[in-house]
Amino acid sequence: MSAWLSLAALQTSPPLPRTAWEMISDATVTTKVILIVLLAFSLIAWVLMLWKWVQFRRVHILEAEFLDRVAQADHLDEAYRAVVALSDSPYLRVFRRGMNFFSGLQPKSSNPREELSAAQVEALRLVLTKEQVAERDNLAHGLVGLATIATVSPLLGLMGTVVGVINAFLGIAAQGSANIAAVAPGISEALITTVTGLAVAIPAVIGYNYFANRLGLFAGELEGFAHEFIGALAREGKI
Repeated sequence: MSAWLSLAALQTSPPLPRTAWEMISDATVTTKVILIVLLAFSLIAWVLMLWKWVQFRRVHILEAEFLDRVAQADHLDEAYRAVVALSDSPYLRVFRRGMNFFSGLQPKSSNPREELSAAQVEALRLVLTKEQVAERDNLAHGLVGLATIATVSPLLGLMGTVVGVINAFLGIAAQGSANIAAVAPGISEALITTVTGLAVAIPAVIGYNYFANRLGLFAGELEGFAHEFIGALAREGKI
């Protein structure tokens, strides 16, 4: 008798979804909202990654051109004249800021060979450090959003999982039995939101780690250039 009732319940229940699209179309409003938000997060993440790739690529090209011009010059003044007409770049801005600040620190006495004081040299270092930090922060724009998407997306997927499990139990209560027709819709929602959350988060995590590593390398190279600038001033007897 119980087997007959289970068979009758199975025959009268709505057909089970056979594709992912059917699962989405038959999902609850909460699950659909979560999937829409995850889709928007995915689009934003890919736009951010494309933007950062183009930005880092441009910085790399401008850096190579700038350093090549500087390497061909024998003195800082000659290097400044060689790079001043180049496209604006982080290296050029740091170099220009350093040269302008150094020009303002040069002694006004009749002896042009008079060296700068220790306090003036330290002030020059601080100015270069401030410019480096500004360039690093400018290039870091967008990474916070990428990290946020990478962190929040799995949590949204987990929320969809919880909603799907709740719906599964509600289906069991409504059907009066734990057959596949009562359990499958809720479990399907749980699985599809989990997979979608992971599909959004994984590329975002990879992209964030990649660009954060490139940002660290860029900051180190820019700091090294600032140190070389100070060293070049010392080598030329200007400090």
